[in-house]
Amino acid sequence: MTLHILLVEDEVRLAKFVEMELTCEGYQVSVANDGMTGLSLARESTPNLAILDWMLPGLSGVEICRRLRATGSKIPIILLTAKDEVESRVAGLDAGADDYVIKPFSMEELLARIRAHLRRTWKDNRDLLQFEDLSLNCDSREVFRGTRAIELTAKEFDLLEYLMSNPRQVFTREQILERVWGYDFVGDYNVIEVYIRYLRVKLEENNEKRLIHTIRGVGYVLREE
Repeated sequence: MTLHILLVEDEVRLAKFVEMELTCEGYQVSVANDGMTGLSLARESTPNLAILDWMLPGLSGVEICRRLRATGSKIPIILLTAKDEVESRVAGLDAGADDYVIKPFSMEELLARIRAHLRRTWKDNRDLLQFEDLSLNCDSREVFRGTRAIELTAKEFDLLEYLMSNPRQVFTREQILERVWGYDFVGDYNVIEVYIRYLRVKLEENNEKRLIHTIRGVGYVLREE
């Protein structure tokens, strides 16, 4: 599995250098050079870790961090900044950052910090599926929309888990029926439509945006609107 890192840095040369180093280490890297673009990428691409510069055009790294945490995102966040005062470090950590790297920095140190956070997160969340503000724990079978707990039946959970296993991938009705209900199921495709409707009602109970979409004539997909 290729781990995805989001880098938000307005110093273009530095951003290109860090991107090159991360790519050489085998990471998939998305880059933004301003705060609003960075926030959008963080919400849309669900990275495994984010590296945010403190001072950014449009929206600061600290504000991006604060907004992500407000929507329930638990991805590790490393702040890059020239601010080395204790007050600045406290402000960044209080906003929800996991780590703090002062410029100029050693690339080897940054890579080591990235590996440490990803190891911990991968160990802690190996049974956790996350998409947008929707999270599903395969081990405890708990589901949350942001901070709101959602009670699902066993079959509703299995269906949602299957859709969340590959976000943005369209699953045909045949695939869903075989995977969730089994090869020996004697019913028809209508059961899928019924359970998709049940899931939508529960996931959108507080008027949250729709995440499960119908692809007419094909099947269903978990994706942004």
